[in-house]
Amino acid sequence: MKQILQSLKTGATEIAQVPCVAPSRGQLLIRTARSLVSAGTERMLVDFGRAGLIGKARQQPEKVRQVIDKVRTDGLAPTLEAVFNKLDQPLPLGYCNVGRVIEAGAGVTGFTPSERVVSNGRHAEVVSVPVNLCAKVPDAVSDDEAAFTVLGAVALQGIRLAQPTLGEAVVVTGLGLIGLLAVQLLRAHGCRVLAIDLDPARLRLAESFGAQTVDLSTGADPVPAALAFSRGRGVDAVMIAASTRSREPVHQAALMSRKRGRIVLVGVAGLELDRADFYEKELTFQVSCSYGPGRYDPNYEERGQDYPVGFVRWTEQRNFEAVLDMLADGRLDVKPLISHRFPIAEAGKAYELVTGKTPSLGILLNYPADEAVPSEALMRRTVSLAPAMSRVAAGKSAIGFIGSGNYATAVLIPAFKAAGVRLVSIASNAGVSGLHAGRKFGFESTTTDAAAVLDDPDVDAIVIATRHESHADLVCRALRSGKHVFVEKPLALRQGEIGAIEAARSHAVEAGFAPIVMVGFNRRFAPQVQKIKSLLDGVPRAKSFVMTVNAGAIPADHWTQDQQVGGGRIVGEACHFVDLLRFLAGAPIISHHAAFMKAETGDTATITLSFADGSVGAIHYFANGSKAFPKERLEVFSGGRILQLDNFRRLQGFGWPGFSRLNLWRQDKGHKACAEAFVRALGTGGASPIPFGELLEVGRTAIEIAETCRA
Repeated sequence: MKQILQSLKTGATEIAQVPCVAPSRGQLLIRTARSLVSAGTERMLVDFGRAGLIGKARQQPEKVRQVIDKVRTDGLAPTLEAVFNKLDQPLPLGYCNVGRVIEAGAGVTGFTPSERVVSNGRHAEVVSVPVNLCAKVPDAVSDDEAAFTVLGAVALQGIRLAQPTLGEAVVVTGLGLIGLLAVQLLRAHGCRVLAIDLDPARLRLAESFGAQTVDLSTGADPVPAALAFSRGRGVDAVMIAASTRSREPVHQAALMSRKRGRIVLVGVAGLELDRADFYEKELTFQVSCSYGPGRYDPNYEERGQDYPVGFVRWTEQRNFEAVLDMLADGRLDVKPLISHRFPIAEAGKAYELVTGKTPSLGILLNYPADEAVPSEALMRRTVSLAPAMSRVAAGKSAIGFIGSGNYATAVLIPAFKAAGVRLVSIASNAGVSGLHAGRKFGFESTTTDAAAVLDDPDVDAIVIATRHESHADLVCRALRSGKHVFVEKPLALRQGEIGAIEAARSHAVEAGFAPIVMVGFNRRFAPQVQKIKSLLDGVPRAKSFVMTVNAGAIPADHWTQDQQVGGGRIVGEACHFVDLLRFLAGAPIISHHAAFMKAETGDTATITLSFADGSVGAIHYFANGSKAFPKERLEVFSGGRILQLDNFRRLQGFGWPGFSRLNLWRQDKGHKACAEAFVRALGTGGASPIPFGELLEVGRTAIEIAETCRA
C-alpha cells in the first residue's frame, strides 16, 4: 500500500510502498478514501526536517540539553550515533482520515465492515486505528467534509476549555483551518466573534461565517479593535490558533481581555508570560491538548477503556461525533475551506504547496476507489526489498528479525550485520519502521506478519526485539518452527513463561534439534568485563560486587512500567545486572533479597545476591539520581584487590600486579561481541555462548525479585 513518509533528517517527503498493517486488538482496519493535510502541523515537521543541525537545535532546546548530558556520561561518538539514528527514521504523516471499515479487531463492538468512519489515521491507503479514535460518518456528510472532523475536534476542544456562553464576545487569533473552524463553532455557540489575521482572503472567509475582523496586514492594532468590539468591557475569551514563536499573541490577548477573562492556546505561541498582564485582571490561561480528554492516555487510546459519560462528557471520540453532527445539519460548513485536491500518487505536489508561497488552505488527498486497486494487492503484508539469495549462494547464517524499534535499528541490526549474516526478513507491527530498517540494512523483505518470518524455511535464526510481553510467546513459536533464537532481554515476564520456554526447548531436543537460545545480555561480552573476568579467574577466592545503576526516572505510565506489557524495570532491565554478576561470580545464585523505596514506582531498589562459591553482590538500581552522573559503575573486591569500571569506558585496578587500567576512547557495552558470539555458534554448531541453564536462572531470579516489590 502507499503511505506518505517524511524524513526528519532532510525534510524530504516520500510516497512509499509499505506492507499493509493487520487489525490489532481493539482497532479498526480502514481503507482510506480521503485524508486532509494539516498545513500547520505538517509544514512545521517538514520545516524541521529541512533545517540543519543548528536549526533543529534551536527549535528543540530541551533536546539539546539531553544530548549534552549524554555526551558527558556516554561520550561523543555514541551520542552522535543515537542522534543521527533518531533523525534517520522516517515519520508517517497525517492524522485526518476518512474511509471504510475493512475489518474490526478482536474486542471491537459497534462497527461493521463497509461502514464509513473518520479517524486520526495516517496518509496511507490502509490504516489500523484504535476504536476510541474513530467515529461513524452520517450519510449526510460527504467524504470531503468528514476529512475535516479531526481538526474540527481540535478547535472544539479549545472552545470547551474556554467555556463560552450565549452572547459572549470571543476573539480568534490566527485563521488557519483550526481558526476558521473555531469561528464557525463559536458562532454556533451563540458568541459574537472577532477574527484576527494577516491574510485578507482568510479574513473574508471569517466574515462569510459571521465574524467581524481585524486585518493585521494594514498595521491595525488588534487591542483597541477588540476593546471596541466588546463595547469597552474587554472580551470574554481569546482563542489563539496562530503558529508563531512570538509572545505578542498572548500579550495582546491579556490586554484585550476583561477581568477574569479566559485565554486558550490551541496553536503554538511564545509563552514568556508577563505576570503583570495576568495579575490585575486575574486572567486564566490554558493550553488545549489536541482532540480532547483521552489524548495520550494509553488506557483510553490503546486499550479502548472509555471514560464514563457521566464524569467525562466530551472525550476525543465524542468530540468527533459532535463535529460530524454539526457537519450533517449544516451548522459547520467546510466546503469553502477546500483549496486543493491531489491523488495520493501526487502527494509530493501537496507538500510543495504547503511549504511554498502559493496560497492554500484545506488540501485533500484522494485515494483510489475499491475497483481501481484490488483488495488483495492493497493488503499485501510482505514487501520485497532485494533479490533473495539461496542458502548456498549466501554462505551465511540467515536471520529474520521481529521488531524494528529504536534499539533494534540503532544497536541490534547493525551488530548482526557486522557479524556477517544474511538478513532475510524483518517484521514490524506498523510497517513503516520495518520498511526503513529493511532498506537501510539490506533485508530481502519486510512484513507486518511475524508468522511469515517464523515459518520461512530460509531463516535459520530469529532475533526478537519486540515489547517485553511478546518475548516468551515468540521464543516458543520460534522453537516450534525449528529456529535458533536470540531474544532481547528479558526472556520472559512470568515464571510460567519461563517454564513454557524450557519445555519448548526440551521438545525440540527430543525431536533431534538442539536450538541455541540466547538472551541479549551484552554486558558480559564487553571487552572490559571480559578483562575483569580473566583477572578474577586468576584469583580463586570469593568476590564482593557493588553494581550501581543510575537508571534515571521513567514516567509511571511508560510501557516499561506496565506489569502486563513491560513487566516493570527490574524484570525488564535490572536483569542485565543480575546476569552480569552471575557471569563474573561463575557460580549459581543461591539466595537473593531486595529492598525497594516505597515512594517510587518499583524501580528504585537495592538487590543483594548470594552465590554458591561464597561470593556476594549488591545491585543498587536507582531511578532517583541525576543524569549528570555516570549511568553504570561496577566495583569488585577480591583477595585484597579492587577493580572499578565506570560506564564501560574506564577500568581501573587497585592492587593488581601487572594491571592498572584499561580505558576505551568510546563506550563499548559488548553489543557487537554478543551478536558475533551468537552468529559464531550458529556457524560452527557449537554450544550457546550463554548456557541455557544460566538464562533460566537469571530470568527466574529477576521475576522473583520483582514479585518481592509487588508483595
